[in-house]
Amino acid sequence: MRWFGFGFNAFGQICVHEKLIKGQCSDAVKVISPTELTLASHADRRGCRLKTDGQIRASWSRRASLHLDGKINCTRDKASSVNSSGDSCVCLAGFGALISNESCGISVKESRGCKDAYISELYLTLAFPDRIESWDLQTKEKSASWSMEVKTESSGPPMNLPLVPGGYIATKPPFYRSLSPHLKAKSLALSAEHAILLSASGAVYTWGLGSHGQLGHGDLTSEEEPRAVEALWGMPMSHVATGGWHSVCISDGGDLYVWGWNESGQLGLPSRGLRKALQQQSSQQAGAPCKDASTSPHEEPQEGEKHEDVFISIQAFPALLDITPSCEISTVSCGCRHTAAVTTTGDLYTWGWGDYGQLGHQTLMSSDEPQLVEFFREQQMRVVDVVCGAWNTFAAVVKEEVARS
Repeated sequence: MRWFGFGFNAFGQICVHEKLIKGQCSDAVKVISPTELTLASHADRRGCRLKTDGQIRASWSRRASLHLDGKINCTRDKASSVNSSGDSCVCLAGFGALISNESCGISVKESRGCKDAYISELYLTLAFPDRIESWDLQTKEKSASWSMEVKTESSGPPMNLPLVPGGYIATKPPFYRSLSPHLKAKSLALSAEHAILLSASGAVYTWGLGSHGQLGHGDLTSEEEPRAVEALWGMPMSHVATGGWHSVCISDGGDLYVWGWNESGQLGLPSRGLRKALQQQSSQQAGAPCKDASTSPHEEPQEGEKHEDVFISIQAFPALLDITPSCEISTVSCGCRHTAAVTTTGDLYTWGWGDYGQLGHQTLMSSDEPQLVEFFREQQMRVVDVVCGAWNTFAAVVKEEVARS
């Protein structure tokens, strides 16, 4: 399995350019074409291919690579010796990693043996068989800033961070937050200001800030405690994800539901602001005078014409989003203002804000309609997973063995 990244790269979290090292990063900030991830050390800027059976975790300025098999496969002897013990480990890239081998105060050695990782802008949380540790990424301390012992339960499926037995780990102190055992949490997704939980029965619960409809309860109020999303009641869900101010989930049947803020088209629904920006850009490229947004033809239909355009800024309850009628959705991830989904046929679709190339269409265009990332199909690669950072996207691929129909 190989990982590719595209989008925001100001700290080298996707790839390290020579200009980033010298602090001249104006043309190294945006990676608009999917680029294979590499491991680049402080001593060897050339890096090597990152090939792992593990996972990628991402925040705004950093990327954490979780190597579950303990092997960092590489053609360079130096890089391949990073972890020769065979234990699982975490490697960091991005802010802080360009100036230190032991990026942000934690080394590969100290993460050895961890089974899961979760990263925010301030903290890296590691799950070990017997404990949970959170490391402060703003300091150079050689020990975890917080830890707690855990007792693993032999029965039932393993929990994935930020879920832990009895609760979950928050992005800031107090780290441990309890959850009612009646919820029987299966997975949990956290944004900076709201949370979405999937129960073992497939029910969806949300809480936190609700000012942009991101809780899916049909209003803009906030919730202090988990509240069931009633619009989804009776439809079992299999996956949940959350962005800055939007949320998504996948049903057992592979349907995608979206709700929350849509200013940048991150819900895949018609966005007034995005359509206006595209109209103005088209007018400028064609040499026509740029019209003021208030004089958009969508807002001033001619006499006798019926206004048929419907734009959505906030979707306060779940809406079904059709990506493609020919296949189902297998997984989905959200950035700050963009969304990415993988189909059961191995295609990647992205939509929303694209100013840093995070949509993977090799442009800086935004889109309020899901669009296929052609790169992987052209390279005969099948996408098997996707992880969004705030302003970038990471996709795991395998070589396509059977030609697509």
